[in-house]
Parts: sequence; C-alpha cells; structure tokens
Amino acid sequence: MEFFNDATLLAAGHALSTLLQFHRLTFLVFGVVVGLAIGLLPGIGGLTGFALLVPFTYTMDPYAAFAMLLGMASVITTSDVIPAVLFGVPGHAASQATVLDGLPMTKRGEASRALSACYMSSLLGGLIGAVILGVSLPLVRPFVLSIGTPEMLGLTIFGISMVASLSGNAPLKGIVAACFGILVGMIGTNVETGQMRWTGDLLYLQDGVPLVPIILGIFALPELCELAIRRTAIAENVQFSSREGMRQGIVDTLKNWFLVLRLGALGAALGAIPGITGAVTDWIAYGHAMQTSKGAKETFTTGDVRGVIAPEAANNAREGGSLVPMLAFGVPGGAAQAILLGALMVHGFIPGPDMLTKHLDLTYSMVWSIALANIFGAGLCFLLSGQFAKISTLRYTLILPVIMPIIYVGAFQGSRSWGDLFVLLIAGVIGWTMKRMKWTRPPLILGLVLGVLMERYMTISFMRYGMHWLLRPGVTILLILAAAIFLNPLFKLVRSGGLARFKPSGKIAFKLEDLTYLFFIGVGLYMLTSAQGWLFMARIGPTVVAGILLVAATLSLANKVLAAPLPSGVAHAGGIHMDVASSNDELLTNRTVLLRAAKFLGWFVAFLVCMALIGMIPTIPLIIVAFMRVEGRESWRLSVIIAFCVTALVYGIFEQVIHIPWPGSLLGQYFPMLAVGGA
Repeated sequence: MEFFNDATLLAAGHALSTLLQFHRLTFLVFGVVVGLAIGLLPGIGGLTGFALLVPFTYTMDPYAAFAMLLGMASVITTSDVIPAVLFGVPGHAASQATVLDGLPMTKRGEASRALSACYMSSLLGGLIGAVILGVSLPLVRPFVLSIGTPEMLGLTIFGISMVASLSGNAPLKGIVAACFGILVGMIGTNVETGQMRWTGDLLYLQDGVPLVPIILGIFALPELCELAIRRTAIAENVQFSSREGMRQGIVDTLKNWFLVLRLGALGAALGAIPGITGAVTDWIAYGHAMQTSKGAKETFTTGDVRGVIAPEAANNAREGGSLVPMLAFGVPGGAAQAILLGALMVHGFIPGPDMLTKHLDLTYSMVWSIALANIFGAGLCFLLSGQFAKISTLRYTLILPVIMPIIYVGAFQGSRSWGDLFVLLIAGVIGWTMKRMKWTRPPLILGLVLGVLMERYMTISFMRYGMHWLLRPGVTILLILAAAIFLNPLFKLVRSGGLARFKPSGKIAFKLEDLTYLFFIGVGLYMLTSAQGWLFMARIGPTVVAGILLVAATLSLANKVLAAPLPSGVAHAGGIHMDVASSNDELLTNRTVLLRAAKFLGWFVAFLVCMALIGMIPTIPLIIVAFMRVEGRESWRLSVIIAFCVTALVYGIFEQVIHIPWPGSLLGQYFPMLAVGGA
C-alpha cells in the first residue's frame, strides 16, 4: 500500500492538468467523436478505429496520442447501443445482450428511456473502470500471475452455465441451442491437431465461421423481418417525450446504483483477464444481473430497464480493466490492446515496472483519458438521443432500405469474403425460424462465443496438468458456481412438483413448431457420426457436445409431445419472452406471415445478386428506390433523396474515410469505377 503516497497523488494531479491543456483535450474529443461514429456502424469495431488513428499518433506527443486513442476505444460501447435498442441490430458483439430488453422497450415507445439508461450506465461503468484501473495497477500483479489456462477454462464453463439463466422456462431448449452454437464454432481447422472439421472443399470455412455475420443474422435480420411482416413503425405508441424519457432513464440508473457498481466491478475484473472479450463480458454480466436482481427472471427480456443497465455498465468498465495486464506486464487482452501496446512501444515506453515508476504521469493520463472520454461520450449521446429515439416512430419503408446496406457492409467485415454474406442470410433464416418457433436465441450466441475457447483451454489444461487442474482453488470455486447456476432450474422444478408433468399422458401432440427439434437432432447426428473418423483430440469435443445436444433435444421433444399439458395459468415453457411473436401478429394468418417473410428475404437476395453483378455502390440506390416504390408507394422524390443520401453516406464513410474493401462484382472486373474499393 506504500504505492499510494503523496508522490502518487502528485503524479495523478499532474497528469490531469497536462491532459486538460487545450490541444490535448481537442485530440481527446476528436477520438471520442470517432469512437461514437464507429459504434453506430454494425460490424465495424475498435480494430478499425485503431487502424484509422494510430498512424497519426507517431509524431504526436504521448499524452495527446494516447488521449485520442483511448478516447476512441472507451466510447465505442456507448454508442453501439443505438442500433441495438432501436432496431435490434447489435452494433458489435459486446451489445448483443442489450438487444434483449432494449428492443422491447422501444416497441413499447420507451426508446428515449432505454437509450438514456444505456448512456448513464455506460458513463458510470466507464468511471468505475477508470477508478479500478488507477487503484489496481500496483496491486494486481499477484492476481494476474495466478491466472492460468485452468482458471480460464473454469471461467468459460461458468460463462456457459449462464445458458440456464437465458433459457427462461425451457432450460433443455437453451442447452440444445447452446450446443448447436458450440458445434458451429468448431467448424474449421482444429488448432491443436490441424484436423479439418466440417469444412468440405470450402476454403472459406477452414478459418472457422466469423462471428459478426452470425450475430447480425441471428439477432438483426429476424427483427427487421418482423418489422416487414407487421408493416408498422417499430414503436406505435410513444410512452415518453424525449426529455421525459431521458430523465426517466437517468433516474432508473441512479435508482439501481448498486447494480451499476456491482456490474462495473465485474466488467473491470473480466477485462483484466486476457482473452475475455466484450461478447463474453456482455453475457456474463446479463446472466449475473438476471440471477441476482429481484424479480429479474420474470421481467428480463420483456423490456426491463435493468436488462440494459447491467451489460452496458460492465462493457464500459471492461475498457479500463483491459489496460491493467497491458500496462503492468505487456500482455494485451485482445487485438485492439495489442495495437495499443505497439503504439506505446513506438513512443518509447516499455510496459512493466517503469510504467508505475518513471512514467507514472503517462499511466495516470491514460486513467484520466478513459474517465473524461466516458463523460464527453455520454454527454454527446444525451444531446442526440432525443432525435435518435424519434427514428422508432418512422414507418418501416423508410427504415428497412436504409439499414439493409449497413447490414451487408457490417457482415462483410467478418472475414471480408463473399462467404460472410451467405452466412448472414443462412443465420438470418435460422434466427427468424427460432424466433417464430419460440426458441431462445441468446444461448446459441453464447455457445458460439465460448465453445471454441472452452475446447482450447480444456486441451491445454489436460496436456499441461492432467486431471490435477480440477484441484486448483480458483477452478474449483468457478465449477461449483457454474453447477449451482446450471442446476438451479432443475432444483426449482423438483421443489415445485413439476416432475409430475413428465409422466406420459398417453396422447401424442406433435405441432409444426416441433419440426425445429428434428432439425437440431439431424445436425447433431450428422456432426456426431462424421467426427468419429478424426484424430482423438479433434473429435472428443464435437462428440461430447453433439451427444449432449441429442440427449437434451430428445428429452425436450419427448416431454413436449408426450407429457401432460400444463395446468391453466402456468406459462408455456417456450423460451425467453423476447422470442414470442408480437400480439399484432395474431391478426395475420400463417400464410400471410410466410409470404411477407419470403418477400423480405427476397429483397435481401435481390440486393446480394445486384451486388454480385454491378457492385455495392450502384446497388444501394437501385434497391432503396425499388423497395420504397414497390413496398411503400413512396414518392419518387423522397425515394431518390433517401437513396442519394444513404449512398453518399456509405461511400463517404466506408470508402473515403475507413477505406474498407467491398465485395467484388462481375462488372467491376471490366469497369473499375463499379468496383470502388472492391477486391
């Protein structure tokens, strides 16, 4: 504790006064603006921001350089909630859980309240992360050094156990979805053995299926499809004015101050562990809040404001925590921190003890940069949130054609291959089917994110420690907690006498929605049988996961088809509430729903075909005008104006500023002007 002396306080004060000089503050604000803009664009993450800004920092003084970089990185998770809350489109992997309660709040007309709660919790979470960073740097060395591969494995198993929380009243269905996600994540080259798993002859699959197009397909496309089916605005009745909603969101966050404090600390702690990404932090935070908050299991996923407060507080706090191992040991927590580490070394600073002694001023300037960036970022978002919230009241023919090209651009950043766009559509069909058939989708993404990590850490742990890794204290604690969370639904079922329902009723009640079981069982059987010819280390993971999927799916299907019906007044165990169709759909026949869904998919396929023929930029105005004229009978003038504005925006940001590549096109090979930035 001798670290915290007058010299430390003097260094912290000097760092703040240095950072508050006008030219350095200007660079900090510029970084914040860039970060907020990147957060609004699905699929464009912090790596793009660092790639954009780092080259300009080499000739800057270190305080200004790292103020700009950290200003950008600290607020991406502040603004990425805007598409997540308004459209159900996760800006990045770290905003997936925010969709679960944010979108239902928007549909109730509470968009401004949800956005305000997100900004306020992000602000407080970011400040908590900065405080923890400043306090923990000199104390964290023993903790970080004690974390090995077995502890990482225990943490991923603990994260997977959150499936029980995210599955509502249908834990078996959640297990099936999670196992399916894990198996999808195992597609590609097995790192330990070099074994190709389910890649066929496709080079695209050898590096695995990218996360971004799957997230956009599972979460974004189904919500946009539902909007096209309902043919209404996202929110038909606005509950609050913009100012009232913003005020209510702030009150909600302050009222749940202990939740923010708890999740902020959790996010910072997870951020300090290398390899734990924002997507993992997001789900662990959401599951923890659901488990520990009063009444959360009944209200989460239906539009509970605590469901947006919890993940956002954790995500922004994570940014501060992620700097701890990088500054103290030179161990980056991810690719973005690796780029930041490179920039640090270019300026002549070596991570380690020197950052806590010789260069303490610079270290604390980074702490202050994170704190000030969160304040500026939240302030800018508050100023604009009222206008953003009004988007939810626009008719669907103005929203869908604008989002469509953004979805494609975001999905293409997965591996910058045409395969990303096909994965987007396939995942979209699976996601919409799961939504309509009342299957919970979050466990699928949780399994996809954590499954590959779990297999990798398990292999290394067994090779390095044998079975002794189970005896490490940290691992034991995490496994006990995971078992308690995972088995909690079963304990509740036994206590409530629910097992009596599992006695066969003598009647078979097979419904259309049960066909999804056959799909998952078929996938499980195929993957189980095809894996048996592989090397042992490559097949053991798929064999165990596919076996669990088959058992869980068979038990759940048998229970649904053969078990006695639920008593009156008891909710059907169909998964979490967000996956239940809107009450407006009750007026639509199944035929109408399927026709409108097919038409919506047709527009996306048409966009894909046009893009393959003439390129991305020419396709955008063509499809926007066609969609607005055919679907909404919008005027030619409005259609052309919106098409021009969206095309100019996409071209200006993605081509001229970020310089990302576009999907290649047929005519682009002969007419280079049609292949702007294309491969």
